[in-house]
Amino acid sequence: MAKQKTALIVGASRGLGLALAEEYCARGFRVIATVRRPAKELEQIAARYPSSLEIETTDIADAASVAALSQRLARRDLDTLFVNAGICLARENTPADVREQDFVALMLTNALSPMRFVEMFESQVAPDGIIAVMSSELGSISGNRGAWEIYSSSKAALNMLMKCFAARHAGDSRAMLLVAPGWVRTEMGTAAAMLSIEESVPAVVTAVEAHAGQPGLRFIDRHGKPLPW
Repeated sequence: MAKQKTALIVGASRGLGLALAEEYCARGFRVIATVRRPAKELEQIAARYPSSLEIETTDIADAASVAALSQRLARRDLDTLFVNAGICLARENTPADVREQDFVALMLTNALSPMRFVEMFESQVAPDGIIAVMSSELGSISGNRGAWEIYSSSKAALNMLMKCFAARHAGDSRAMLLVAPGWVRTEMGTAAAMLSIEESVPAVVTAVEAHAGQPGLRFIDRHGKPLPW
């Protein structure tokens, strides 16, 4: 009998992260899902998958909180680490008028914090496992069309940090993925988005898991197709 795989989903209280936790449970994974505060919808999923889903509390933007989680999970082996946590502020602002605190919050939560989390947990990911971080098509510099400038900059910074991580781990046997789920109708994506969660998340999970055992860094869309850096 095949060993049950374990996925750590970071930022699973709502939206894409919540759907990722449910999708991985439905596919037979043991799922550790993190939240900043109690999340009723995630607790409802845990009630449906009592032997598969466990909930941990951490604030990805708080290094001490992440370190405490690392200590709690120190003995856990992971097949997939999927860092989803992120925020979207100042959608219509430019560098000329964005509030400094919004710029700093975006860079901290969307770029530094996900990669700091990866740094703290990467040693627990199996040699044939997957390290995935939720990015965005807006993080592509060559594909830039000027939309959501400050948010786009935070995702481009995330992509650069992940590329630096991969360079420091040259020869690593694990898959490293920056994943763009598409513009999805969530609280963060807004009701104007093109895709439903059901149109995005199952495809994302299929694309991510298809890369198990395939070393190297890739920037992919929800179908697993390469995106331009």
